[in-house]
Amino acid sequence: MKVILEILKFVDIITVTYLIYYIITGLYALKSSQKIATGNKKHTFAVIVPARNEEKVIGNLLKSLEAQNYPKELYDVFVVANNCTDNTSSIALSHNAKVIEGRTGIKSKGDALKLAFSELKDFDYQVYAIFDADNIVHPEFLNKMNDAVCAGYQIAQGFRDSKNPSDTWVSSCYSIHYLIHNTFLNKARRNIEKSSFINGTGFIMTKKLIEKRGYDSKTLTEDIEMTVKCALYDESICFVQDAITYDEQVTTFSESWKQRKRWSVGTVQCLKIYCNKLIKKGIKRQEFSCMDSFVYLISPLVQFLVLVSYIMHFVISMVKGQSIDYISKGTILLVWYSISIILSITAIKMNKKHISSYIKGIFTLPIFFLSWMPINVIACINKGQKETWEKIEHTRDVTIDKMLEKSYK
Repeated sequence: MKVILEILKFVDIITVTYLIYYIITGLYALKSSQKIATGNKKHTFAVIVPARNEEKVIGNLLKSLEAQNYPKELYDVFVVANNCTDNTSSIALSHNAKVIEGRTGIKSKGDALKLAFSELKDFDYQVYAIFDADNIVHPEFLNKMNDAVCAGYQIAQGFRDSKNPSDTWVSSCYSIHYLIHNTFLNKARRNIEKSSFINGTGFIMTKKLIEKRGYDSKTLTEDIEMTVKCALYDESICFVQDAITYDEQVTTFSESWKQRKRWSVGTVQCLKIYCNKLIKKGIKRQEFSCMDSFVYLISPLVQFLVLVSYIMHFVISMVKGQSIDYISKGTILLVWYSISIILSITAIKMNKKHISSYIKGIFTLPIFFLSWMPINVIACINKGQKETWEKIEHTRDVTIDKMLEKSYK
């Protein structure tokens, strides 16, 4: 029993340290961000859109790309049609996009990107911009990313915003989650001149970086894997807050569970593959980005340990015949719930959003985060075993003009 109690104390120390780390780093989001200077050179862009049966939404993305305030002769759009059986390819062609037909071996977004980079390697594009088919893109996106490249960055992440923050409590929670991620993770690191995190869509990489490092995603989360590799390569990821992508958020809990499970499994896969390298380089060279990536990757493991610790404390109390102090535990939950609400409202206000658009998520975000705990437990128990990639259905018909009219950003 004594040994178990000592182990639980150690787990509590890990948990508290983990929380303090993110509180301290997150506070840097309160600083004023340094603007990226306007570049004096225009680079050529290949805009890459992996798509699998996305006829319902891809048209609005392509319209927003056609409306970019960037010289039309300096960018082309390529849709990677991954085993499509609908009109995705014909819609792409009708909007002057080029189509790269996906091969049978494509099983993930990472595979689709690898194919695109291979197909485009002999062309004269200097920068690759990556979007999902359900996105719509702010007119200044390419201009702002061009500024980042002119500033010397080889890879950059834009601001991931939401098309549908008020649809359901699930989409609202997702939207707040990304506001928190943009603000207290990426903006905070930008403010202390440290590398940010790639966040799935709305990011760019230079052709030079791909030629130098290659691209071969081994996990379900190609964005997290790229972030980790950049830390190991000493390649700083720039967060460009004014390069905005509007993303369609999942609206049902069942789809959310499926999507977040894929993310958690991919995170555990990254931890298994890159853990030793990150620790070794982080300690040996005192490299912040390596240790920062390592802390991010252990998130599923920390949640797993928290749940096990909670259960063990409860079991020990029962074995010892101790009464459970429901008042103190209830107080802790109330405090945690209140902090979640304050954090949500802070992120919303800092990004100049309308509270009314996120009201469904403000009060349900703690439930959303708690539901992530069993997902992470499953991912840890399965040790990040490969899952079959499943498509998330996208149907939200929103144009870039409508988004700009709503003044979400």
